[in-house]
Amino acid sequence: MENRFVVNIIHRPELSPEYAEKALGSAEGVRDESLDIFKFQQDSAHKYGLKTTIQITYASLFSDVIVEMAKEHHERYGDEIGLSLLGLPCPEFKAKYKTEDFCIWMFDEDTKREIVDDCFGKFYEKFGFYPESTGSYFLDAYTINYIKEKYPSVKCAVATCWEEGPKAFHTCNNSWYTFMDGGPWNPWIPSKINSHCPASDADDDSGIVAIPHLSRDLMACFDGNGSNFGTHPQNVLRGMIYYGDVGEWEYPYLYNLIDQYRHLAKYNDGYSYNMMFVGPGWLNKMGRWEAPYELLAKSYDDAMKYYGGLKSEGKLTDMTMSEFADFYRSCHKDYKRGECALWKDILYGSRKEYFWYADPTMRTCFDFNQGGAMIDLRPYVARIPQKTGIDTENVYDASYPYLIQINYRAGYFTHYAGAGTIKSCKVSARGRSADLCLTRTMARYEKTDGGIRLITDPVTLELGGLEVVVQSVFTIPEGEGKIITERNILNDLGGEEVTFTEYFTGGFGTTEYQSDMTGISLGVDGDEMQFSYHGRRITKENAKEAYVRIPDVYTLVSMGGDGVCATVEEGIAFSPIYHLEVSKTVTEGGVKTWLSLQKAN
Repeated sequence: MENRFVVNIIHRPELSPEYAEKALGSAEGVRDESLDIFKFQQDSAHKYGLKTTIQITYASLFSDVIVEMAKEHHERYGDEIGLSLLGLPCPEFKAKYKTEDFCIWMFDEDTKREIVDDCFGKFYEKFGFYPESTGSYFLDAYTINYIKEKYPSVKCAVATCWEEGPKAFHTCNNSWYTFMDGGPWNPWIPSKINSHCPASDADDDSGIVAIPHLSRDLMACFDGNGSNFGTHPQNVLRGMIYYGDVGEWEYPYLYNLIDQYRHLAKYNDGYSYNMMFVGPGWLNKMGRWEAPYELLAKSYDDAMKYYGGLKSEGKLTDMTMSEFADFYRSCHKDYKRGECALWKDILYGSRKEYFWYADPTMRTCFDFNQGGAMIDLRPYVARIPQKTGIDTENVYDASYPYLIQINYRAGYFTHYAGAGTIKSCKVSARGRSADLCLTRTMARYEKTDGGIRLITDPVTLELGGLEVVVQSVFTIPEGEGKIITERNILNDLGGEEVTFTEYFTGGFGTTEYQSDMTGISLGVDGDEMQFSYHGRRITKENAKEAYVRIPDVYTLVSMGGDGVCATVEEGIAFSPIYHLEVSKTVTEGGVKTWLSLQKAN
């Protein structure tokens, strides 16, 4: 397809935002101001020729002014009227449900159904039809499946907030008890089993297209507090990423971030996506995040102006949520298709570069500032049937578990050698070795028949006076849960031997803290041991594969290659990890290995 940059502008008239009401201390004042802010947001979008999706909240369903305005804007501008499951904690909701809770995914299943029916019923009462879009910060598979079965008109939903996990918790002074790491950063069709996972086929298709709650910087957000780095303008202000005198503020990072999303069309067959989903609490007259109201309002209007300018130049297509769902399905008919993002640092001016990949079998990230090391891995192939809510053992943690997560479980750079989760390669010769994690490189992307390939710039290693020039190539066949890694030697070694040791150091979980690992089994070919924290190893020459089976996350990880020596090692209590490696010694050419993820009961 020709390059198509699609944008969703989503506004919610959240007349009773819980955080603003507590901060300002006046429910009545908040409602009046929230209504004015919603009008301002809508006017800003329409002024620049953009249509919106109005996500009506439960509270706003009790406002005749909001209902009539939504009808008018639907008729006049083509705005869509959807239903948000955010904005629940208004006086009517609290009186009916006798609770201060307001996150739908945290309620028990009976209450989830009751709230959905209440909201959808009230929506129908006010508008005479059921919505085609809905959403929340997070929607679990149970809620999505119920909505789609009971209200089949719904085809699109805001379903998760990318990387809202322990980092968000810590930067909210350990008070934000809702974790939802591990999902896609771009739109996807959710699995019926776990809404974080892209559907594997038509039988697994939940029936909706999901979009993230925010479009975020896929490097700065992963490394730090995501709430500072998004195309939501007030995120950028919260991160203090602007300059200028009063009334003349500028925020080039915001425009660069939007353009970075436009650039993703290069890696996704000409398609790229961006969204802006903003509640009224960010624009109150008292100001937010050390920014005065004038700056909040200017940044919002300037963002709409930038989108409007791209549209007038034919570089942007604005769609409502339901329109986008139809478009997405028209160009994503192959469930195996991977979403790709070769993401460069646009904030700090470094040459750092990440590559993100997601398909129905996995989500992963490569860091080329560490030679192409794998720094994040989520086993979607496991389809972990994770329930969330107060009637489960998992009240607030909706994150999809990782096998590798460099920020929660460290990586190469730790105080204790070998303790961090990462996948990389050690190169050895003449009694010396170097880890490719210590090299800096960049990568280029290629589309292949049935997958993608990443080729790094060569790096030169000096090993005991011997120079070894290495180029890494990573090939991902779409939908197979497999990554093929080549470490190619580009110079003449004069017959010298070089050993490549491809290794995978993993854990599992959703936070910094490791659960009990004694259920894990490790093996090489048929020789297997149960994890017991004793640091034991199994090694075999000319092995077929090294593997680890992790029942807690329904996953089997295996590594292999031709003519390799394979090793597995259990960690100790002070270093609760497992370790797989495959190695081979060559004098020329290089080494090819593979990593595979499979579902394991």
